Amino acid sequence: MEYSESASAEREQTQVNAASRKPRILLAASGSVAAIKFGNLCHCFSEWAEVRAVATRASLHFIDRAALPKGVVLYTDEDEWSSWNKIGDSVLHIELRRWADIMVIAPLSANTLGKIAGGLCDNLLTCIVRAWDYNKPLFVAPAMNTFMWNNPFTERHLMSIDELGISLIPPVTKRLACGDYGNGAMAEPSLIYSTVRLFVESKIQQGSSSNIH
Repeated sequence: MEYSESASAEREQTQVNAASRKPRILLAASGSVAAIKFGNLCHCFSEWAEVRAVATRASLHFIDRAALPKGVVLYTDEDEWSSWNKIGDSVLHIELRRWADIMVIAPLSANTLGKIAGGLCDNLLTCIVRAWDYNKPLFVAPAMNTFMWNNPFTERHLMSIDELGISLIPPVTKRLACGDYGNGAMAEPSLIYSTVRLFVESKIQQGSSSNIH
């Protein structure tokens, strides 16, 4: 009961504040070569929304931090407990969950998809997802090799996250980084951005903008 009341109060406070500010978008990258486009994705969203970013250890191999927009803070696993010293101190994955109106994971690797579908939370990104309030939107844009995308486990995992209420931005067919040609490439940052923005604006036009937060 205490959790339910706390979550309800948190949503109500966010709804009150949302009308007078930009949307707050939490962008997250997991370990896929498509993470080289993460800087571009952050630029797309930062022109419209307040943006914070999260990256897994594996994704940092592909992300150029210098390419991120000025003012966009990038949080990593090392930040999770670095400022925590005692009971009562803030917990980063909870604070980011509270801050965000919407979360977008792009790219979503096969590994991180499997973790989310199985409820695992062994890094900052997956801890945020495990603590997520599914009254708020969460979008994912997968990126993986075609055979990984067609693997039976992927279908099972996608069904599991769909049941949670996570929205899929499907991959596209093209020449992949590994040289194979087929489905599995992450949707372009511009498409991911337009999908999320159109979702938000459609809710506003319906007169239910509070429901997106």
